[in-house]
Amino acid sequence: MGHVQRQQQTRSSASSERPGSDLYDLDFVLWTVEQADAIRSRRLGDLDLLNLAEEVACMGGSQRSAIASRLAVVIEQLLKWEHQPDERKYGWRATLLVQRGAIQGLIDASPSLRSHPAATLANAYRLGRIKAALDTGLPESTFPSECPYPIAAALDDGFYPGPEERHVV
Repeated sequence: MGHVQRQQQTRSSASSERPGSDLYDLDFVLWTVEQADAIRSRRLGDLDLLNLAEEVACMGGSQRSAIASRLAVVIEQLLKWEHQPDERKYGWRATLLVQRGAIQGLIDASPSLRSHPAATLANAYRLGRIKAALDTGLPESTFPSECPYPIAAALDDGFYPGPEERHVV
């Protein structure tokens, strides 16, 4: 649970016993500045270790969440591309390129996330399928119940399923 979620919880009476913890709740940006300064100055006693550990853990979670979210958008666009060839728009292609590039950028920055797209594909497909149905007005049953795209294809900038491309507006 990161700063935003923690702010929504009731404040603990023990928070004043930890250095910097009150500031964490009152002014998060100032807290981060002071914590960074304490680390650089090696003033370990001034560190709010519980909140620091929580924030570091959340940073990795946000990267995983970003990949999953972007993958759902990729799936949505692939389904629309495949199932509405006469409605294709340049924006769909642009969205695919941007989202695929962003996923690759996250993986390049954190190679340990390389397997995350495959691990989240089923859930991303479920969400992308729902969004594609809502955006197109087609019944959800129009789209396969299981993801028809291998993860390597879904993330390949050259992959566009369905009938060969016609003129795209």
